Amino acid sequence: MKTYIKHWLFAGAVSVLVTACADRLNVEPTQSIEQSQALNTEQDVQITLIGAYDGLSDVNLYGGGIQYIGDLLGDNRDVVFGGTFATIDEIWRKTVTTSNTVTRDFWLDGYNAINRVNNVLTALDKVSADNRGNVEGQARFIRGALYFELVKAFGKSWNDGTPASNPGVPLVLTPTTVISDADNRVRNTVAEVYTQVLDDLTKAESLLPEEQSGGSGFATKGAVAAILARVYLQQQNFTAARDAANRVITSGLYSLEPNFADVFNDATNESEIIFKIIVTDQDGVNDLNTFYASVPNQGRGDVRVQTKFRQLYGAADVRGTFFSTAGQNTFTSKFNDQYGDVPVVRLAEMYLIRAETNLRLNTSVGATPLADVNLIRNRAKATPLTSVDLAAILLERRLELAFEGQQLADIKRTAGTVGTTAYNANNLVLPIPQREIDTNKSLVQNPGYQ
Repeated sequence: MKTYIKHWLFAGAVSVLVTACADRLNVEPTQSIEQSQALNTEQDVQITLIGAYDGLSDVNLYGGGIQYIGDLLGDNRDVVFGGTFATIDEIWRKTVTTSNTVTRDFWLDGYNAINRVNNVLTALDKVSADNRGNVEGQARFIRGALYFELVKAFGKSWNDGTPASNPGVPLVLTPTTVISDADNRVRNTVAEVYTQVLDDLTKAESLLPEEQSGGSGFATKGAVAAILARVYLQQQNFTAARDAANRVITSGLYSLEPNFADVFNDATNESEIIFKIIVTDQDGVNDLNTFYASVPNQGRGDVRVQTKFRQLYGAADVRGTFFSTAGQNTFTSKFNDQYGDVPVVRLAEMYLIRAETNLRLNTSVGATPLADVNLIRNRAKATPLTSVDLAAILLERRLELAFEGQQLADIKRTAGTVGTTAYNANNLVLPIPQREIDTNKSLVQNPGYQ
């Protein structure tokens, strides 16, 4: 029996596995391309790139899974998971098993999308000189972002022990076209994975334009800089994080929506969303709507917001009322639209990264930390602060970015706790899927799992 990841990588290489996305691009809807014909033309490469975006939008990746795993694994009863999916309940309870299908599919779908990217990057010679840099930049953005998410989830945090020796995830940088013992890859170190992430993203930023004709559902220079700001912040490289966030803010391409609710309305949020997953009634699924929204808002009503969290907001703060009630339960209103696009990163986060890093560095690049925090609070009609410290900025991140996937990452990089569970506890790192361990003897399981 071949490894599960190999099976999907092989399928991605042979068939290119592109879901029809005619609503996004003017191409003939294509389900697969035979290997003998694959990537012989620029159009083949472009279609495969769209296939990589389609993979990125999977419900187990930026279609929702990455976000809710980060929030539920980092939750300390701010919410209650009341759904019937035992796999997600395990994540919320921090009792993830090695057979958990949600975390398994996070791994598999991540590597499947990466393999599509690798196919694109090995066929750049088929792309015209005018388009080559843009295509390469988009592909590297997808690969860099996915390896960042994978190493955060399946490896120890950068500030936990020694990144140069801690096992991360296997780096696969070429297409998988045949299966052999060479595909039994070991786990690269956390440091090696971060090095690859930064290599991909910095090259992508240099290659990409400031705007794409497809809008914020496609990688741009600003989208790459925003993800870079996250990467550097996770590494505690505060200068680089500050400068990346500042590049996004000062580009002039993005602006805060005047009203907080408009950020989560597809008809009004084009100015603040830096990168998102496009969802339509023909293509894509918003899994944040599936689990976070109430039943009247087309969701399952599984993630129920508790009073202790809502009480963190001040009386005038409109974010504290951006909830809906169904029966005895309360739900966030951020994802009420079943076909709403899934926000991945937005401008408000860049202001908060700039505020935090300026504070840590005792600088005021772009603005003072107090000014940046109050910009976010003023939009929310919250009482402005007269002074700011690190605790206040971290709280502001929690209030502004709630349910958007940053909870566990923030706890880990600041060496915090989830309740009484320390940031570096074994059960806050996902297990390598058991099917991978069983069929690839080169993989080593994470501590605390059998």
